[in-house]
Amino acid sequence: MPFIMLGLFSFSITSCDDYLDVNKNVDAPDYVDGYLYLAGIIASYQDMYYDLRGIAPLAQMMGTSNSSYDNFAYHYYVPGSDAIGQNWRMVYWEQGMNLENLINQSVEAEDWTLAGIGYALKAYSWDLLTKQHADLPLTDAFVPGLLSHNYDYQKDIYPVVREWAYKAIEYLEMDDDHDYGNKISSTDFIYFGDKDKWIKFAYAVIVRNLASLSNKENFETAYAQELIDCAAKSFQSSEDDATATVWGGSSTASQSAYNNFWGTYRSNLSYTYFQHDYAVQVFTGTVPKYDEATGEKLPVENNEYHPYELAEKQIICDTMINEAGHYDPRVAVKLATTDDPYYENIDNADSIKARKYYGGSFGGTVGPIGTTPSFFGRTKSSAYTGNEHDGIGRWLYRDDAPYILMTCAEVKFCLAEAYWKLGQKDNAFSAFKEGIQADMDFTAKYIYEGKEGEATGGDKITTGVFTSLANEYVAGPYVEGLEMSDFSLSHIMMQKWVALYPWGAQEAWVDMRKYHYDIAYSGDYPSDGNGWDISKVDQKWDSDDSKVFKGLYLPPAQVSGRKITFDTKNNGSPCYRIRPRYNSEYMWNVPSLESLVPIPGTADDYQCSIPWFAYPGELPSSN
Repeated sequence: MPFIMLGLFSFSITSCDDYLDVNKNVDAPDYVDGYLYLAGIIASYQDMYYDLRGIAPLAQMMGTSNSSYDNFAYHYYVPGSDAIGQNWRMVYWEQGMNLENLINQSVEAEDWTLAGIGYALKAYSWDLLTKQHADLPLTDAFVPGLLSHNYDYQKDIYPVVREWAYKAIEYLEMDDDHDYGNKISSTDFIYFGDKDKWIKFAYAVIVRNLASLSNKENFETAYAQELIDCAAKSFQSSEDDATATVWGGSSTASQSAYNNFWGTYRSNLSYTYFQHDYAVQVFTGTVPKYDEATGEKLPVENNEYHPYELAEKQIICDTMINEAGHYDPRVAVKLATTDDPYYENIDNADSIKARKYYGGSFGGTVGPIGTTPSFFGRTKSSAYTGNEHDGIGRWLYRDDAPYILMTCAEVKFCLAEAYWKLGQKDNAFSAFKEGIQADMDFTAKYIYEGKEGEATGGDKITTGVFTSLANEYVAGPYVEGLEMSDFSLSHIMMQKWVALYPWGAQEAWVDMRKYHYDIAYSGDYPSDGNGWDISKVDQKWDSDDSKVFKGLYLPPAQVSGRKITFDTKNNGSPCYRIRPRYNSEYMWNVPSLESLVPIPGTADDYQCSIPWFAYPGELPSSN
């Protein structure tokens, strides 16, 4: 957060100084109507996708060969860099005083609808930011004249986020007889002024906030029921999903940024970010079995595509694709394949189910069984022109695809987890099934069909075939036919991981951290010899019933392909938070960072400091 710049921006927009009173500058007005802030505030959510470049690798959704971000795949960081500092910049600068002014002016004018939308957005953004960075300057954030800003601890930020969300609901439910005309509907790129959906959105923020506390010692008594109550008032179908409209236009757009960050025209995904081998294993039901004595995979003969023995219990699907319900069609949309390059079989279910998928490693496109394609389906950088090209892209990797903020599926899986923690297994199972159906609906909604016989981009499956296969899957052994005796927390959390892929990597990373990456965690704070081992990471084996994310092993885990070590400065711990934005905090706010406990923000292993949401009880006061 560029704090000094924040002060200047605040002055230029809100100051009542006499100088501004007599020198009205139309290019830098000292007052802007509240509704005029809204479009810019919502547009800034594209910044979440900037930070996904590092967080998606942390969540093993993506790998990356970008030297500024592959450090995060290995749970380290780039010293002196602003990498994964974009959400910080968004909240403090791009939204910053713009959002504060929108709220304050709207409350003063009794524009309750606009004030409610403002508070809902503020709650969402700060929830996102504290989960990413943990402790933040909140009380001091927008105090005029400060040159340094003290940090608030996460345990104090969390209830404020919920307070803002409840304030949003209060304002949105108030009678508002103001005639806004199209002032809100034309600047609200999420719900276009639909108050009922904004109320559901605010409740969804509370659900998200509370769900991250599900592994704390007091979740069942302090938070679970509130989550359940809010979920009942939140998203009930995929029609409620929160998405920010992107107009696209590719090369004809007046600004390149009017296209989606993941589209072909902006070339951000290109071939620098790609699907991780863990994602392919989960989506195709090919999580391997490991020899627990050696950590090696067990080879099988005469099977080039599945050259290793597979784990007996797959959570999402399996390889018996010719049996109804065993194939999950989301793989054909969310992941990429080089098969069918000319889109000749996009309406042939058998051909679609037979396609092969490959994932890359943490830092390269070559994975354990082959080379991964780009997200557009070719083993080369994306192109939007030429004889053979990727057009405007496909699914969410498309020039005019919306930015995804939250979905009904996510809310339902949060609800299922809460019920599970309370021992209400039947209710958990019902919410689990609703979550899968909601994600099927979400996935189908953004399919952009390619043209049969042409290598010009698009999805390699039609909406009709996807829907038919989705119905089979939901009716099959992994959803409706799942035996209650086999139903587990892993089913809930791994289906949630699939539903979040890859747009919601931030929340997937929350889940991995709150369950401590399935490390055999002692409960101690991370330091070498204090519950952690600098030479290795001891993760639970998949055979352990308490392991949540089956098949998930960190870069330095005990299995083949992972037997490396973290950077020595990590003291044996994985990453638990992103360090604050360098060009504000480490340049201008160092004393405040130094005062943080139990690990100072200036320490080499600050990124390993466990956030309050993930620590079982209250944080220790010192390391």
